[in-house]
Amino acid sequence: MEESLRIELLAKLITDKNIPSQIKTRNKSFIYESIKNNETSINELTLDGWQIEKQYKTSVKLKKAKPLDHYFEDKVWTLFAKMGFNVMNKDRFFELPYDKNNSSHAQQINVFAKDKETIILVKCKTSLISNKKGDFRNELEDTSSQMHGLMSSIRALFPNERLKFKYIFATHNFLVTEQDNERLSNINAIHFDEKIIDYYFELLSQIGTAAKYQLLGSIFQGQEIPELDNKVPAVRGEMGGHTYYSFSIEPGKLLKIGYVLHRNKANINMMPTYQRLIKKNRLKDITNFIDDKKGYFPNSIVISIDAGKKDLQFDRANTQVLSTISDVGILHLPKKYRSAYIIDGQHRLYGYANSVYKDKNTVPVVAFVNLDRSEQVKIFMEINENQKSVSKNLRLTLNSDLLWTSELFTDQQKALFSRIAINLGENRNSVLYDKITIGEDTKIITSEAIVNALNKTSFFGKVSKNKIDNLGTFYKGNIDLAYESLSTFLLKSFDYIKENLDNEWEQVEPIFLMNKSVYAIIRVLSDICDFLIMKRSLTNPNLYYSEATHYLDAIILFYKNLNDEVKDDLRKTYGASGDIKFWRTLQKYIRDTYSDFNPTGLEDFIQKEKREYNEEAFKIIRGIEQFLNQDFKTKLKEKYGDGWFTKGIPLSIQKKTTELSIEKNYSKKEDEEDILPWECLHLIDYREIARKNWADLFEKHYTLSSEKKIPGGSDAKTKWLEKLNTLRNKNFHSYSVTKDEIEYLRDLNKHISSI
Repeated sequence: MEESLRIELLAKLITDKNIPSQIKTRNKSFIYESIKNNETSINELTLDGWQIEKQYKTSVKLKKAKPLDHYFEDKVWTLFAKMGFNVMNKDRFFELPYDKNNSSHAQQINVFAKDKETIILVKCKTSLISNKKGDFRNELEDTSSQMHGLMSSIRALFPNERLKFKYIFATHNFLVTEQDNERLSNINAIHFDEKIIDYYFELLSQIGTAAKYQLLGSIFQGQEIPELDNKVPAVRGEMGGHTYYSFSIEPGKLLKIGYVLHRNKANINMMPTYQRLIKKNRLKDITNFIDDKKGYFPNSIVISIDAGKKDLQFDRANTQVLSTISDVGILHLPKKYRSAYIIDGQHRLYGYANSVYKDKNTVPVVAFVNLDRSEQVKIFMEINENQKSVSKNLRLTLNSDLLWTSELFTDQQKALFSRIAINLGENRNSVLYDKITIGEDTKIITSEAIVNALNKTSFFGKVSKNKIDNLGTFYKGNIDLAYESLSTFLLKSFDYIKENLDNEWEQVEPIFLMNKSVYAIIRVLSDICDFLIMKRSLTNPNLYYSEATHYLDAIILFYKNLNDEVKDDLRKTYGASGDIKFWRTLQKYIRDTYSDFNPTGLEDFIQKEKREYNEEAFKIIRGIEQFLNQDFKTKLKEKYGDGWFTKGIPLSIQKKTTELSIEKNYSKKEDEEDILPWECLHLIDYREIARKNWADLFEKHYTLSSEKKIPGGSDAKTKWLEKLNTLRNKNFHSYSVTKDEIEYLRDLNKHISSI
């Protein structure tokens, strides 16, 4: 590289002195422009999206929301600047040559970030369409051919420095394909999506520039940290079949090699699932505690050191205590990023990150070596068993790691279902991406709902601890194959539903994105598979999806035609009964479309649901009858006195009830009291009694509020007693009370109760 070009490129970079002002500008969501106070110019610009920020006598300050590509580039740039990279590109138009013979052959670099050890180049791509499938083949192939030239330019710019290099492909709203990820891997580049960028911003806000070490640990995993002093005095011992080392170390050193990111979109394939999100408030409290106690925090931090295939170097001291099996000596820690998982104590460690005692004090550490993931999870769970409870969703997430290699089939089943839930929530190809609670990241659908549904299906079959009782739809004895085939089936099925309900899916709080709805869909998918096996002898799991779409069409029609009444009924039925009702409703709708689809238990559920209101209806009707009997008698006595029965009741009813009382008294036992005619009234009789005494006794209280404006006298306004009598007769003859009828009875009961 010619010196003139080198000077020209260096002039396009800024350092510590100018970076803060750039951060301030790039942090803003708007771009600003000042123009002369000219009405024509202002009108033209406002039509183009500009807004007036401030208006002066001779000039106007305008602002406009940054386009998405500009906004995202500034956001990524700001992340690296805030993390402490002290050499950055000045503007968005920085270009780095890749052809030493032709300086005009250059690649635009959106973010150039350098510190004394590292250079990071970032290329940003954005889409206005959420989760758009990207095709970056040509661009990445070009970058592959340019990579050697880009690195040569970096070496020419900083000839006396040995710098680690990483190329990052940052995207917003893009689904990067497996092929493109492989192309990135082939050029030793890495992909960051907007979730990863957001995560590091969150981490930055919590632990400050120490977040930089976690970023570097992620992108330079296994590479050396040359300046790290890695020797510590230590005690070596044995515990639970594992070698461990106990030592003290400055928190600042451990922060460099430690890795504590919790499981989220930033590190799906990098970290154990058990790590909790660092809580900002808790971290602040710990930092204050450390500073108040002058660095005093005695609790040990538990780590697992990744030593690779070699054992850690441990220089055993000449002087030992002969009465103990422990050894003392000097331990050589790995001088590598991301070489120590913080199993427990991440808040304690990060509490020191912003403390003045970070490099002035030491913290006690218990270090295991090369623990596999399941052992890390077990230790974490045992440590936390009697401390802060581990949430149910986090426990379910842990199962995917902790139990996957278990010899018990019941454990394998738990692991499979947990991993299915994680895949549905974290796979960008899933329409449920970022909608499922994984670990402690709260979303609108819980892992528990999905695992509960899978537990009720035939997908896995039936297993006991030590044997497979029955093979499942997708499980034939190999958990890995079951995971692949079942995941594919569920991803495709949910995608098919979403694709045909695209408008409904984008609504606020759509009914399909509820726990009970997702639960129901998973269960009915299992029913469809069972049906295909039984009716069509279909046994190839790869064919289930194509055959199932016919039955999914019925579900899609159900959601499209869902009226508000049914929707509210499904939403308001809670708990296990709500899950069951939603599931059975989908089953019924498929059966209404395909009559030969008739899962076990569906008909019984339908009949039971029809009868579910009968008991309530009986109680309401019986209660109203008892109230009428007492209230009518009281009102008649108040008006007619002792002659209330003969004066207040129509003659036909007197005769009928008297005859009934004579018949009942004739057949009663001697020790039973006589039955009076008033006790022999039928429900419909109250209507005739009310009509005879309507105006002065019953009109005020027995006219329903909904019928006050209905024309007509007592005949029209006592029709409700006739309807009540009809319902009473149906109810007593095993008729199934409908939802509308029970609602009518509930409203009527409210009115009667207010009399």
